[in-house]
Amino acid sequence: MSTSSEYQRRRCVRLFAIYTALAAWLMCAPSVLLADEIFSPEQIQFFETNIRPLLARHCYECHSEKSEELQGELRLDERATLLQGGKSGAAVVPGDPEASLLISAVRYESLEMPPKRKLPARDVELITQWVRMGAPFPASADGRGAERLRDEFEITDEDRKHWSYRPIARPDPPQVANRKWASSTIDLFVLRRLEAEGLAPNAPATKRELIRRAYFDLIGLPPTPEEIDQFVADPSPQAWPKLIDNLLARPQYGERWGRHWLDVVRFAQTNGYEYDADKPKAWRYRDYVIRAFNQDMPFDQFVVEQLAGDELEELTDDSLTATGFYRLGVWDEDADDKRAAEFDGLDDMLSTIGQAFLGQTIGCARCHDHMFDPIAQKDYYRMLAFVRNVKYYDTTTDDNKKATILSNLPSGNGWALTVREHGRDPLATHLLIRGDAGTPSDEVHPAVLEVLRDATDDGPAELPAAPEGRSSSGRRSVLARWIASADNPLTARVITNRIWQHHFRQGIVRTPNDFGRAGLAPTHPALLDWLAAELIAGNWSIKQLHRTIMLSTTYQMSSRAEGPAAVHDPGNQLLWRQNLRRLDAEAIRDSVLAVGGQLNLEPGGRGVFPRVARGVVAGQSRPGWGWDISSPEERRRRSVYIFVKRGVRVPMIESFDYVNTTSPLAVRTTTTVAPQALILLNSRFMTEQSAALAERIRNEAGDDQTAQVQRLYRLAVGRSATEDELARAQQFLTSQAEQLVALTGQVTFRSNVPLSLFKDYHSKLPAEEYLIGPRGGWSYYKGEWGSVYENIHTVDIRQAPFALWQAVELGDGVIQGRLKMHNASELATLLVRASPRDASWQGYGIELDARSETLKLVRRGEKTESLAGVDLHIPVGVWQDFRIELIGNCLRFWIDSATDPIIDVRDAAAVKSGRLGVSTWGGSLSLNNVMIAADGGHWDLARHEAASDQQRTRDESLAALCLVVLNSNEFVYVD
Repeated sequence: MSTSSEYQRRRCVRLFAIYTALAAWLMCAPSVLLADEIFSPEQIQFFETNIRPLLARHCYECHSEKSEELQGELRLDERATLLQGGKSGAAVVPGDPEASLLISAVRYESLEMPPKRKLPARDVELITQWVRMGAPFPASADGRGAERLRDEFEITDEDRKHWSYRPIARPDPPQVANRKWASSTIDLFVLRRLEAEGLAPNAPATKRELIRRAYFDLIGLPPTPEEIDQFVADPSPQAWPKLIDNLLARPQYGERWGRHWLDVVRFAQTNGYEYDADKPKAWRYRDYVIRAFNQDMPFDQFVVEQLAGDELEELTDDSLTATGFYRLGVWDEDADDKRAAEFDGLDDMLSTIGQAFLGQTIGCARCHDHMFDPIAQKDYYRMLAFVRNVKYYDTTTDDNKKATILSNLPSGNGWALTVREHGRDPLATHLLIRGDAGTPSDEVHPAVLEVLRDATDDGPAELPAAPEGRSSSGRRSVLARWIASADNPLTARVITNRIWQHHFRQGIVRTPNDFGRAGLAPTHPALLDWLAAELIAGNWSIKQLHRTIMLSTTYQMSSRAEGPAAVHDPGNQLLWRQNLRRLDAEAIRDSVLAVGGQLNLEPGGRGVFPRVARGVVAGQSRPGWGWDISSPEERRRRSVYIFVKRGVRVPMIESFDYVNTTSPLAVRTTTTVAPQALILLNSRFMTEQSAALAERIRNEAGDDQTAQVQRLYRLAVGRSATEDELARAQQFLTSQAEQLVALTGQVTFRSNVPLSLFKDYHSKLPAEEYLIGPRGGWSYYKGEWGSVYENIHTVDIRQAPFALWQAVELGDGVIQGRLKMHNASELATLLVRASPRDASWQGYGIELDARSETLKLVRRGEKTESLAGVDLHIPVGVWQDFRIELIGNCLRFWIDSATDPIIDVRDAAAVKSGRLGVSTWGGSLSLNNVMIAADGGHWDLARHEAASDQQRTRDESLAALCLVVLNSNEFVYVD
């Protein structure tokens, strides 16, 4: 490590310590210190969308400035008064729901608020989430942040001059001194800023860095070693443009960029809330988005089809499927107030339209005039009038209800989840006082945002007659064409900024969903306008925009952060270098599959259901409900096809900052937390894929260790290993082999399901997924499960999932070895002379109960009998010797070096023969050096596989090295 980099590392460590101490101090400081806190636009929007309507509907009548009689001296309409509290004390402790009186009250744990009826569970959870994130609240009007608020709502000329509301005009390229550096107009805008600051741009990236950057940017997969070699060896100036065109033409391009758009529109395939039911055919919308990107559908057409594809003159499968956009939000099928729930759903539609297409937080004006932007509450309801006629989401339990959310495709190729309206005559739209569906006011008519209209235009939008032969009003077509118009200054800027963001990790506007006053201004406004103008002039071609950006010298710069610019502009606001970025969750998983030769590129369809751990399944109200079982081949498909269930998150994906599916996501944060390392090092997926990569390497490089290491580095990180890396890898392989030899005799079993399972999931989940352990020579069984309520099966932990060793059938003999119950183990059972009986077992079971500290011998057959039992402390995490003797009808058991048997039983109804088996519940059970001498034969429990111990050790050592390299920064980061 260089002196400079070591200094930076130590500096970061010191700064981290300082920031941690500061954060701890702030957490302990009196809550009043946080009253003036400035929150992010996303946090404020969460409050305006989810919390203020709740407070207005249920609390403000008694606890606001306008209350006729203020109850308990408590006001909830200002953050300062909320933190100060009333007679009972502070209502909220930011960040700590359990210490907040408000949370206790809405849970009915102390005070019971609101007094008439307890809030639905979903509303209580929203308020709890709000407090947990620090109780974000817009700046108040009493002086704090007053410069950001409007005393009286009036749209001024100054409002219309805000950078995002001005018409897009193609700026002239600026003059620069170092004209030779620039290869495109983009470079001129960037270089002009750098020269003005006295800075020089970074050196170019290497060709290896460029090809990896391009592959991950455009298709989300690593290049093969052969593709890298071919590109690096090609001296032609056309090599780079040809590579870009090649990647843009691949079907994997749409899968990569379609996923970015799915983030923005909060795509999910279930409704959320407690039941989290399936959204039928939602996958067709995902496949439409992927197809649209692959076909380079003009973005203006892409907009129109999603907003009003069903109202187009020529109706196609795609244009109809695109309107599934309206059906992607959360939906509570058991809402207490159906009318309020419907307007919440309409708000979700409008808020998503505003953020996704316009970069405007329109939803913040639902309850009052926008705090920051020139959007009046009346503007909100005028915009809402375009979509007010949309039928609210509903279930599909019979054919009649299908008309609510499903439509038959014009081609006759099945159904799609689509928008449907109430009819050609639209429902009236009323302004709702405080956003409450129960307090309608004046009727309003459709109109676009006033700030984007001519100052003299104060009338509603011109609405054509409803389309003939359609059951819709035609209003959404007006909205769609206005949004997609080249005259609209927002749409082209917003999508251009999104494309730039995914090529540079951050947008020219760092708040991609908020181009208003609360968002950040563009770092290079002229560049953004030039690119937006290029997009419009290029028939809204997204692929052409990719080419324009990637052919620039700016894109091709190195990401190395060195020199004066690193000190002057550490955040790279001036674009003096490319940005180093960590791969997102999908790219990490897909890359692991790709380098191991396991990736299944089959496109489309309902989706893939990866294995999920018992903790994930147990988190559902009905464990396993709605989660299917995919084949091993299906589980190797690209991550964009993973079934997106709001209530079940795949840990491998979620831990790496996967998308929030409840609201439009502008930017995925990049966090570094312990679960990421634990999953990459210890997950079953990574273990299996490391073994697959090791097998690929053996097939391609043979048995030579040096060749294997070189092939590993070439596949995983696209380069050859250095001499130092070779030496360290060989040292690791030797050390790993020695440690594996010490573990040769050990096998471990781990329970892999929760206590209860929904019946469909229980029936589909293979028996070998109930108990995880060695595969060769073992048969697995589900154990005994009973049905208790609502088709939920609950396991009898004394007849829990188990495995039987098939190598030998035991009659008389001796079994001895060592066992260890791991942390969290509740009950472990050694089965002897056992055989399967349906899903359970019959024979003898020696039960080690760590909770009750007992050891018991039972016999199971037609009925279960306890033959012996003793009180015994059974330490977890400690190896203990054991010995079992089986002679005729006599069974003896020793443990922990006892001289006399703990169990010594003569059984008149003795089981004559059967298998050795294992069952464990709660935690894992390990067996070590288990030897069996029975009926004149000898067996070693751990050495039952065909491969020799030496070969198995070499294979497992190489797989361990593969796992190490797949955990390296170089694998999960791209220059």
